[in-house]
Amino acid sequence: MNVLIAGAGRLGTQIAQVLSAARNKVTLIDSDDDRVAELQGRLPGVLLVTGDACEPALLEHAGALTADLVVAATGDDEDNLVIGLLAKRRFSVPRVAARVNDADNAWLFDARWGVDVAVPAATPLISLIEEATGATDTVALLRLSKAGIDVIETVITPRSGAVGRALGDIRLPEGTVVATIVRDGQPTVPDPAVPLRAGDELLLVSHSATEHEIHAAFQ
Repeated sequence: MNVLIAGAGRLGTQIAQVLSAARNKVTLIDSDDDRVAELQGRLPGVLLVTGDACEPALLEHAGALTADLVVAATGDDEDNLVIGLLAKRRFSVPRVAARVNDADNAWLFDARWGVDVAVPAATPLISLIEEATGATDTVALLRLSKAGIDVIETVITPRSGAVGRALGDIRLPEGTVVATIVRDGQPTVPDPAVPLRAGDELLLVSHSATEHEIHAAFQ
């Protein structure tokens, strides 16, 4: 499968790593020269392209004409909508997934803008890959299904009621533990006393809770 990802932030980079590991052909685009330079050599098998993915010429140069999936994962909703529309209408990409950064804009992310899968910012990476590609073999890289255990990621949003609360004060679903908190790009030990901040990404392990139940605990 040929995959084109716009946005080399944490989400876009994770998607590139997982899909590349599953032997897909992956191209990652970002407009930030420094960010692209930092990723050089860190993403084996991923083609890095510097430029504005909202520009049709850049998308075509990056391989949109032969892409099976385009993922618009930038931090700007307007850019993600433009990329989705270009991918679907101009380049006839079969499948388009776009990240929704602001929940108030979620109603825009549909077929009118060329979006097949709208992905809220707090949606786990697992769900994005599974829904956008249908590649259960790829999801298996992150899901411990044989042991009946799921690895679930959730993000603390600025509107979350968990902001400022200690991790230990959050009532988790039964059979769920926090494996790590990723803050400013760095994993940290999930100390129960640590206060949660907007932007924190939590990786949880559970043998019984659903993703919805885990997200609800932190929102």
